[in-house]
Amino acid sequence: MSKFDVKNSEGTKVAEAELAAEVYGIEPNLHVMHHIVTCQQACWRQGTQSAKTRSEVSGGGKKPWRQKGTGRARQGSTRSPQWRHGGVVFAPKPRSYAKRMNNKEVKLAMRSALSAKVRDNELVLVDDYGFEKPSTKAAVAMLKALGLEGKRLTIIVREDDINAYLSFRNIPKTFIITPNEANTYDLVNNGALLMPADVATHFGEVLA
Repeated sequence: MSKFDVKNSEGTKVAEAELAAEVYGIEPNLHVMHHIVTCQQACWRQGTQSAKTRSEVSGGGKKPWRQKGTGRARQGSTRSPQWRHGGVVFAPKPRSYAKRMNNKEVKLAMRSALSAKVRDNELVLVDDYGFEKPSTKAAVAMLKALGLEGKRLTIIVREDDINAYLSFRNIPKTFIITPNEANTYDLVNNGALLMPADVATHFGEVLA
């Protein structure tokens, strides 16, 4: 276990959280992180592109001109790829770009991402967001007190903390997720990671 500072909304240290060293203190495996992120991005592709081949384009049933005697190249259909309005050679069709991800690799990648954030001093823990009602003004003040103003942030909020979600959502360059939505891409695609201390402890238990 390793200890990590926990701050309040005013940026003052109020406690220390014990985080699992096997989740927050390992050497980041960059190869596995890259593999998982590329798999995630591939899975997000819609794959709905489509074009018609020469057999699918309407028309072209009649031979444009006779085979011999015209001095022109022989043609069998006006829907061949070399013709205007003709079909497409090797036309793209709807497909899935999804790649297989091993569960052990997914967990290792997330452990590596969290450890990288700790190593780079980009992980910030708070005791609680403490919004009694939605307030973007209070959220901006909190980020300024924590030294996160203007940074590209990933903010993790509890599923039932609606006030925190509504307070942070209108701040530029912030991306809000819940603990169940956390993934390698969202953990690394930012300049800093902000979460409550109990969520960090939860990750330590789930990913250990």
